[in-house]
Amino acid sequence: MKRRYVTVDVFTETRFGGNPLAVVLDAEDLDGAAMQAIAREFNYSETTFVLPPSDPAHTAHVRIFTPNEELPFAGHPNVGTAYALARIGRVFDREVPPHLIFEEAAGLVPVRILHKGGEISGAELTAPQGLTRGSPVSPEAIAACLGLSEDDVAIDRHAPMVAGVGTSFVIAELRKLEALSRIRPDAAAFAIYLPVDGTSKLLAYVRSGRGVINDRMVFAVPDVREDPATGSANAALAALLADNAPEQDQTYKWKIRQGVEMGRPSVLLVEADKAAGQVTAIRVGGSCVPVMEGLIDA
Repeated sequence: MKRRYVTVDVFTETRFGGNPLAVVLDAEDLDGAAMQAIAREFNYSETTFVLPPSDPAHTAHVRIFTPNEELPFAGHPNVGTAYALARIGRVFDREVPPHLIFEEAAGLVPVRILHKGGEISGAELTAPQGLTRGSPVSPEAIAACLGLSEDDVAIDRHAPMVAGVGTSFVIAELRKLEALSRIRPDAAAFAIYLPVDGTSKLLAYVRSGRGVINDRMVFAVPDVREDPATGSANAALAALLADNAPEQDQTYKWKIRQGVEMGRPSVLLVEADKAAGQVTAIRVGGSCVPVMEGLIDA
């Protein structure tokens, strides 16, 4: 059977920047093993499969696969899938609405379509879960995994720790922007120190200006690799920063740059709402550009 697919670059306005995503549109009778094989063939950080929703009030059921595993939630796959569907205009014989709801393993994911100059330009998701804090991770472990010194790891605002809003990451702050360029992931150290709380995904970030963050996300599943734009990790970071902030009622906004060192620069626009001292919503959005479309024999 021939199945349609499209690919888009997510969190960028420039083709061949950002994070590439493959979206398989005709996935109704594919099982998990077949989806995993297709994701491995694309070999992108993630591939999504669009299925009919169980509740007709929702837009679609979306399954997300890396080349090695299925994920309960991820950021750039939701943004890119919503953008791709909006450009096509119809899904399961219905017009694609301006506000979509995806059914995923982590829960319902609302996604809003973004426009620029009257054209569809991207999308913005709302995280399906609130902040979950996990175990602390030692600065020694962070430094070893990233090929840095312990002095590069900042602990004054928060200790390195596991956090997530649907998918968990180890999150660590670095002291200086130049430390990001010195990161050299060490596979042997990853094998010693990670996973923690089931995750081998490590987000290192630097506050590079007022409301501006630069970061890198490296992971080991199974080999050590880097991701150019990670919406779910930056959503977790936003939730953690907002939760740690002293203000009780505020919407925090950050412009996050990722993928620069990989040659795939990405920009993520992240917001966190806080009310009565609690983080109530986390949003991640950005631009997308179309790249390819075609058919898969599967």
